[in-house]
Amino acid sequence: MKKTILILSIIVLFSRCNMWNRLIKTSNFSQCEYTYNSVENIQLAGINLGNGSGMSLANLTSIATILAGGGNLQTIPFNMTLKMNVMNPNKTPAFLNALDYTIEINDLEFVNGKMDIPVRIESEQTAVVDLNIGVDLKKLMNRYSQQRVANVLNSFLGISPDETKVTVKLRPNVMVGETSIKSPEAIPIVFTFGGK
Repeated sequence: MKKTILILSIIVLFSRCNMWNRLIKTSNFSQCEYTYNSVENIQLAGINLGNGSGMSLANLTSIATILAGGGNLQTIPFNMTLKMNVMNPNKTPAFLNALDYTIEINDLEFVNGKMDIPVRIESEQTAVVDLNIGVDLKKLMNRYSQQRVANVLNSFLGISPDETKVTVKLRPNVMVGETSIKSPEAIPIVFTFGGK
C-alpha cells in the first residue's frame, strides 16, 4: 500500500512539473522580441502578386477594378503569408502548442485566425514564424466600407504612398493535460512600412 501511494505521489509530482515547464516555456514566448520579416504569397481574387513589389500595369488595373467593389464577384479572396522574426532572449526554450491571432491594418480589424502548428524557439535563438492569412474582402467591405478597405489595401500593397501600420495580437495556447488554454492577454506587435 505504501509503495502504491509513493508511486502515485511521484506520478502526480512529475505531471505537475511537466505542466509547470509548459507554462514557463509558454510564458517565455510572451517575452520574445518580434519584428517584421516579410509578406509573401499575396493573392487577390486569384491574381498572384508574389510579395507585392514590382506589380505590372495589368495587375494594377485588375486590383483597381477588384477594390472598386469587385463587380459581379460574390467573394474577393485575399491570401498572404506574414512572416515575423521571433527572438527568444531567455535562457530556456519558448514553446507553444497553438496560437490565436488578430491582425489589424491601419486600425481596420482585418482578420482573426489560428495557427495549430507547435512552435519551439531555442534559448537565445531567432526563428521565423509564418502566419497564413485568408480573408474575404467582400465581407470586410460590407462590414466597414468599400472605400476604407480599398484605401487600406492600396496602402498595404504599396500602390498609394501612405504608411501602413500593421498590428498583430498573438494569444498563445498551452496544453494543460488534454485541455488547451488560451492566454487571456494578447502579445501586441506593431510594425510600419511604406510611406513616401
